Amino acid sequence: MKAYDVKKGNVVEHNGTVYQVRDIERSSPQGRGGNVRFRFIMYSVPGGNKADVGFDAEDNLTEVELLRRQATFSYKDGEAFVFLDDEDYTPYTLDADVVGDDAGYITDGLQGCYVQIIDEQPVALQLPQHVTLEVVDTPPELKGGTATKRPKPATLNTGIEIMVPEYIVNGERVLVNTATGEFGGRAD
Repeated sequence: MKAYDVKKGNVVEHNGTVYQVRDIERSSPQGRGGNVRFRFIMYSVPGGNKADVGFDAEDNLTEVELLRRQATFSYKDGEAFVFLDDEDYTPYTLDADVVGDDAGYITDGLQGCYVQIIDEQPVALQLPQHVTLEVVDTPPELKGGTATKRPKPATLNTGIEIMVPEYIVNGERVLVNTATGEFGGRAD
């Protein structure tokens, strides 16, 4: 496919590595004869290494067939995470290095995940936009401090730490944005 046909989310091969395109910037020079250029922000699959590459509009890229299967987190097998396909219960095992920092958002029975598969091998994980986690440790609210919205740190049941508003207390369930790691509101 030509560079101008590539869309966000496409998986392409470049220099012998498979990448998923996450962001595209188009620049068209002023004046005659200027070639339109595209800048792709891509992440290697598997591995998640970032690449920032420029292409001319007519450059050819090889598209790689990527399957996305909706799955539910089932259990941890040593350091690996095992997800079960929501339709046919096929187990997909992803190593801890593939899951990376996303491990902090994975809880028992987490639904709405997508396992990305190339050549029948699970290579990447896409989490739901928000997950519900429980606050296990956060300092108490300061009295008289309600007029100002000072965030405070909170440790969640998976071990990650996020900033939450002062009114959140231990034991509360909160929504966490998996893309930014930010507090998204109370869950219940």
